[in-house]
Amino acid sequence: MGNDLLKGKRGIIFGALNEQSIAWKVAERAHEEGATFVLTNAPIAMRMGEINNLAEKTGSKVIPADATSVEDLENLISQAMEVLGGKIDFILHSIGMSVNVRKGNHYTDENYDYTMKGFDVSALSFHKVLQTAKKLDAMNEWGSVLALSYIAAQRVFPDYNDMADNKSYLESIARSFGYHYGVAKKVRVNTISQSPTMTTAGSGVKGFNEFINFSEKMSPLGNADAAACADYCIVMFSDLTRYVTMQNLFHDGGFSNTGVTQEVIEKFGA
Repeated sequence: MGNDLLKGKRGIIFGALNEQSIAWKVAERAHEEGATFVLTNAPIAMRMGEINNLAEKTGSKVIPADATSVEDLENLISQAMEVLGGKIDFILHSIGMSVNVRKGNHYTDENYDYTMKGFDVSALSFHKVLQTAKKLDAMNEWGSVLALSYIAAQRVFPDYNDMADNKSYLESIARSFGYHYGVAKKVRVNTISQSPTMTTAGSGVKGFNEFINFSEKMSPLGNADAAACADYCIVMFSDLTRYVTMQNLFHDGGFSNTGVTQEVIEKFGA
């Protein structure tokens, strides 16, 4: 049962593909907390996923949109306001893709056409979403926009490839656009740096199981799962966090501030 944290709030949730998706869990929790929202994903992702099942479960409308297309985003946001009956209170950007990773190209041997495609989908699309929402005056004051990141934006994880660069840019957009949106409309913009989570996108990264196992041993609280991340997103969409903006918020069980743990020391002890 929810606590009506988002009662009366309207939103747009990008990226729900299947039950493994963090965006899927956020949609379920937002529904429990009283929000109404539109679900969206790229047409190809919608064909691969199960988003219509989620829409039925949450009483939501699905509006396909390519997040790299400003025209699609204008249509999505305009339709969302019409369907939901007013301006938007929250947006979740849960999108990421690297063609270089999919094709097995090493970070030192990128195909730059692939790099630009991944950059557009994973990072620049966040700027496009924010810019389009601002131009359409689509967000209510004290609205909240979130994007999902990973600590590879700050630290080296060799097999995370060009996604690390994309996440770094994503976090920079939250700071820079967050300033302008805050001044203009009091809209909050943040990123959540989540524990490695076994989603469809994450599982495509080489060595991802090792990432998860290592961070589990390096995190005092253990890894945060998708459901826990959804809870954090709900709090960030609520009025309880009105003065949090332009932040990269670590949601990783303490991994980001841990140098080494006793468990890791013992594992490598002679």
